[in-house]
Amino acid sequence: MLLLMLCLSGCNKLTQYTISEQEINQALAKHNNFEKEVGVSGLVNAHIVLSQLNSQIGRQDPGKVTLTGHAAVNITSLFGPQQAEMLLTMRAQPRFDRQQGAIFLQDLEIVQVDVQPEKMQPVLKTLTPYLNQSLKSYFNQQPAYLLSSDRSKAEALAKRFATGIEVKPGELIIPFTQ
Repeated sequence: MLLLMLCLSGCNKLTQYTISEQEINQALAKHNNFEKEVGVSGLVNAHIVLSQLNSQIGRQDPGKVTLTGHAAVNITSLFGPQQAEMLLTMRAQPRFDRQQGAIFLQDLEIVQVDVQPEKMQPVLKTLTPYLNQSLKSYFNQQPAYLLSSDRSKAEALAKRFATGIEVKPGELIIPFTQ
């Protein structure tokens, strides 16, 4: 029985490829320092730099990836220049693009924003929908993870034979069969 269990668990490596949160976080580090100018013309403009992206796969929302990130915000408004920090919590649907061998975080949405100093919260609340749209567009177009034939044989197989993506707590699974 033990031999059969070991054999079956070894077969998973032949039928799927698993990407851990740690691997996704390493890939997301390439997206650190996302910069965007957002604002309401003539009233308030903000230069936002997103960093420290971190993922949690399938833990808070089954089937979804939750991202956290730090945003440094430099604001120019009628009241003069100001600075603030935002801690963002975002949620997205992972999608596998077989042609590119890439995982995208589709339909990203900001679900929580913590602002420091708190007095800046009303201003940043006004800018959050613009930031949300920018991040959504960015992650719809930029892959969060690219499969590479150079990293491992298993990853090369995944790039070639992948059929989709499954989200399990702490990992993304790319099956090779339907």
